[in-house]
Formats: sequence, C-alpha cells, structure tokens
Amino acid sequence: MPTEIIDGISTRYEIRGEGPPLLMFSPGGFDATIEKWSSLGIYAKTKPLDHLTKHYSCILFDRRECGQSGGRVERVAWGDFVRQGALLLDHLGIEKAHLMGGCMGCCPVMAFGATHPERVLSMVLYWPVGGAKYRISGHQRFAEHLAFVHQNGMQAVVDLVKRDGKAFGADPRGGPWASVIKSDDGFAQTYAQLDVEKYKLTLVGMVRGLMDRDTAPGAEPEDLLRCDIPAIIVPGADASHATSAARYLHECLPKSTYWDMPVAGQSEEATAKELLGFLGGV
Repeated sequence: MPTEIIDGISTRYEIRGEGPPLLMFSPGGFDATIEKWSSLGIYAKTKPLDHLTKHYSCILFDRRECGQSGGRVERVAWGDFVRQGALLLDHLGIEKAHLMGGCMGCCPVMAFGATHPERVLSMVLYWPVGGAKYRISGHQRFAEHLAFVHQNGMQAVVDLVKRDGKAFGADPRGGPWASVIKSDDGFAQTYAQLDVEKYKLTLVGMVRGLMDRDTAPGAEPEDLLRCDIPAIIVPGADASHATSAARYLHECLPKSTYWDMPVAGQSEEATAKELLGFLGGV
C-alpha cells in the first residue's frame, strides 16, 4: 500500500472503489488501522466496505500512531487527527468528501465537520465511542502506562513493545506510541531517550483533552449545534459505545438522522441499505 508524509508523519493509505470520495477514519480505538473495517466486531458482521466500495472511492488509512503509520510524541488532540485526514485529501487533490468514522474514528469526523465544514459533504458516525464507562476505562489505560513509565523508565517501554508487539489497546503498559515503536527502530531509539517527567506531562494533557466528557468526545456541543452538515448516526450499545453517546450526537447535530435500530437488528443487508440510502440522498 502507498504511504505519504502527512504533517511530517508517514501515513499508510489505500483507495478502494470508484465514485465520490469517502474519507474513512478507522475504528479500533488506539489501533485504528485499515484492516479494522473488515475484521473488528460489528464491521466484520456488517461488511461496510463490501457495499460502499461499489459506489464510492473509499479512502482508507492507518490513523497516526496506529498500524504502519508513524507518529510523533506530543500532546495529541482531535485536531491532529483532523489535520492528517485533511492533508491526505489535499495530497489526493480532493476538495470535498463524505466522511465516515467508526468507533473512536467518529471523534475526528465530528471535529473535521466543526472546523472544516466547507470540505464535508456528509458525515457517517458508526458506533460512536462515549459514555461514562468509556471515559473511565480510557483514563485507566493511560494511568497504567503512566505507572509503568514512572516505575521502569522509557527504555522499559521500548523493550516491552519490541518483545510482545502489542498495541496500546491490547497492553496499556506500551502506551499510545506502541505501534510506532514496534515498526520504526529510529523512533524507538529517540523515544527511549525522552525525559520521563516531561513525557508524563504530555500524557496527562493528552488524555485530559481526548477523554474529557461522559458523552461523545471530539467537538464542543456549541460547535455541533451550529453544524449544517447532513449526518447519520448508527448507535452502539456497550461499555465503549454507549447508546447515550449516539443520542447525544443526534441532539447536537441539527441535520442528523438517527438509525433507531437495536444492535441485533443491524444486519449486513439492513446496514448497507441504511448507509447507501443516506449517502445517496445527500
């Protein structure tokens, strides 16, 4: 698959299908890779790519700090993920696109719509993350990494990741840059030499910004309420994808459609019909 340097960070991407552009922010939490659209949970069940690629040019990519994309140690915020997507569109010569996010990928889609509405044709928010349990578990994951760094140092993180190769979601001790440590020896060497105390401050600021509410994070409600972009919301119903988060987004987005379908009824056929019907009507 091709890679491109986006905002100074190597980004792995792929385009599947033909038709109007659909920029897709991958699901998978802190392991948001292209493959998750086909292999992870609800997406393996409903197979959205099998249907979307018949009508749209689906622009898929590993989010920064995930998979085979690179990263940079800094206080990463939702706007940084937006920048990656926007600059990828620039690289491809695309001015406007439909946006789709799955899971944690819904957060940068919302932020994109709030900050660059002129570039967004519509938004598909598929199982948005959110809810009190999501916030609590997310903060706990960062706390476990912080404790490991505090007790063992930076080199120990590199040694752990090189030995076990697990992403942040699978082993919180490895931290949010685990995938980059695994794939980039130069990054790993630089990472091991970082100042521990400054690094800890970066982490604390990062998690406070990314997981700052018990609803759906990503954009301020005042910005969403001013958003005139058509959107469809597909609700989840578990500890990471609270139905209340999806309802909150429907409340905040004035041109949103809420697919009031229980998870058990979100079959491949029904989901494809709902998504294609929405996108085709925009």
